[in-house]
Amino acid sequence: MAKEPGAGASPLLVLHKVAEILDCFSVEEPEPTLQQIIRKTGLPSSTCQRLVQNMLREGFLDRDGDRYRIGIGLVRWATPGTFGLDVVRLVKPVLQQLRDETGETACLYARDGAFRTIVAVAETRHVVMRPFMVGMVMPLHAGAPGKVFLAFDPGAWDALDQQGLEGFTADTPVSMETLRQQAAVAREQGFFAAFGERNQDVGSISAPVFDHTGRLACAVGLGFPTQRIGPADVERLGPVVARAGLEASRALGYDSSHAAD
Repeated sequence: MAKEPGAGASPLLVLHKVAEILDCFSVEEPEPTLQQIIRKTGLPSSTCQRLVQNMLREGFLDRDGDRYRIGIGLVRWATPGTFGLDVVRLVKPVLQQLRDETGETACLYARDGAFRTIVAVAETRHVVMRPFMVGMVMPLHAGAPGKVFLAFDPGAWDALDQQGLEGFTADTPVSMETLRQQAAVAREQGFFAAFGERNQDVGSISAPVFDHTGRLACAVGLGFPTQRIGPADVERLGPVVARAGLEASRALGYDSSHAAD
């Protein structure tokens, strides 16, 4: 984070002030105004305003009109810790096996509103690769993992309806009807494949992971450059990803007799 001009404050003092600002956000009051933040922290107006602007630039906060909310950057950094270390620990061996079996990067995704976040990765050993890193946040409507959430998590539709559909490439689905059709395919197949929906040269294949109650816990999938994997490979790789999803589900206590539900 940029240092306050002329402040000369120690890093610890600045961090303490940042923490005071973050303490202004709560479930009861998630979007305070700048004046409310100034009153709650008791910081000088000019100091508080500079810090808030720095936090906006760094992704700690987002702004909507005259109100502020916790930024997607802060959500991204927090997700791996809040998602559940036990889930990651239990599923990580499945990711590594999927990577070894296919040669491609295997990822575990959690949903956060209208976005999906990578919470675990087993990286490909290929020289030519697309970077997939823990903490990456991607839109729900673009890419295969999002179709899995839409197929098996009813709450995903409400979040997406509030967010809107941004087009990233010519292949990005930008209508709810197209997404409903894709979600239906994901439910029928038990996996979904997408090519060039978020980045033109990136594809993905994803499948659901259920918990011990039978509810969708997360999504597992492959990410790859389209120069190496194309639509002709889906018939071979789709069932492999679906099996990995089932193995991950079993690791979370899912009853495999529900697999056909």
